[in-house]
Amino acid sequence: MAAQDVMEKIVSLAKRRGFVYQGSEIYGGLAGVYDFGPRGVELLNNIKKSWWKANVYDKENYYGLDSGMFKHPKVWEASGHVGGFADPLAECRNCQHRIRVDKELANIGVAADEKMSEEQINELFDQNRDKIKCPVCGKKDFTPAMAFNLLVKSNLGDFTSEGGEPVYLPGEACQGIYLDYKNIVDTMQPKMPFGVAQIGKAFRNEISPRNFLFRTREFEQADTQLFIRPNENKEAYEAIKQDRWNWYLSLGINEKKLRFKQHENLVFYAKDAWDIEYEFPSGFDEVEGIHDRTDYDLSQHQKFSGSDLRYNDQEKGEKFIPWILETSMGMGRVFLAVLCDAYQEDEMDGETRVVLRLAPHLAPIKAAVFPLLKNKPELVEKAREIYTNLKKEIPQIMWDDNGNIGKRYRRQDEIGTPYCITIDFDTLGENPEQKDTVTVRDRDTGEQSRMPVSELAAFLKSKIQ
Repeated sequence: MAAQDVMEKIVSLAKRRGFVYQGSEIYGGLAGVYDFGPRGVELLNNIKKSWWKANVYDKENYYGLDSGMFKHPKVWEASGHVGGFADPLAECRNCQHRIRVDKELANIGVAADEKMSEEQINELFDQNRDKIKCPVCGKKDFTPAMAFNLLVKSNLGDFTSEGGEPVYLPGEACQGIYLDYKNIVDTMQPKMPFGVAQIGKAFRNEISPRNFLFRTREFEQADTQLFIRPNENKEAYEAIKQDRWNWYLSLGINEKKLRFKQHENLVFYAKDAWDIEYEFPSGFDEVEGIHDRTDYDLSQHQKFSGSDLRYNDQEKGEKFIPWILETSMGMGRVFLAVLCDAYQEDEMDGETRVVLRLAPHLAPIKAAVFPLLKNKPELVEKAREIYTNLKKEIPQIMWDDNGNIGKRYRRQDEIGTPYCITIDFDTLGENPEQKDTVTVRDRDTGEQSRMPVSELAAFLKSKIQ
């Protein structure tokens, strides 16, 4: 099946089954903005819970944080976003469509380093103009490339007054960790090394959002920053890389569709940088970056703020600016990777079915409860009783009595429900040996087995944890 066909099917399923909607769809939609529907928000929250558990609860020396979205304007000067957070864009003179020059050059095998000046980018662009055509009209007549800043400007209180500094929505979520580093040191008294984890929103003025959830204008990032002593980076960095790799495997993602890719051109302050890439239908692309950032971030904020951000090691009588090992994951990209990896078409009972083979702990619905027939009050009453009791212990339980059993199974397969529980006449006691038992169907194999109602909750908990 062609890659484009697979992605179109995944996008269609995401809309049809309530995972992802186009933002502001009733007004024609807003490019690069998506809403997570009832099924999608459950899957997203389950991914977040898994990430938080792995990076906060399962670690002794990591602390959670939720920093404010608005930040002082000088934060983005210190971070380099105001001066250097830009894409080189050129405009088609025929239809006014804008292209990312560095991406178009990369598509024809010409590497454009992010450290290049506007003049250097244009020199490469001029040398290869005959190979680059507008994806809309097909012409090859472009304006020179110009830097376009990706920060989204906003208004906030006094900063809107004349002569005030502009305020931006966060271009990346991690800056809040650097800003609260001193507060965490002062209030938590952590021993070095220690980490901080945060899931936060970020916004970027993407000119050409693409590939569904892969490149959007509003997204969530899950970041960790490990603060370490200077030059104690190598062993810790390798351990972090392995730790993050293992987390993707814990999501049930096929290891053959993952790979590490090292950055060839490092920014001046970095010691090393690797991406974890997933093989989407369109090919391998980044879902997470793992960066050895030395002391750049805290040094910059110390310089611009005037605050002393040195760590005071009283036991050793030393003060130093910690180095930082960062992991930064795009939550929407991981969500998309999980969907792509889980999406399958197979044959069951002589029919082709679509199934999401989601890991049970990620599935938005853990089990669906069915009465065999919805026009039999005694079956519905018993099924409702079982459903209500299960939902008290496992919130992500669904009631489904719409259509025949076969259609219900197919519908639950499409949303990734691991187990379907059917209440039939044997449950009511027509057969004494089967009384108070139900049929439990496995999503992946289609196999069905009888189970006592009293064992259902324990069975499901053992599978989803």
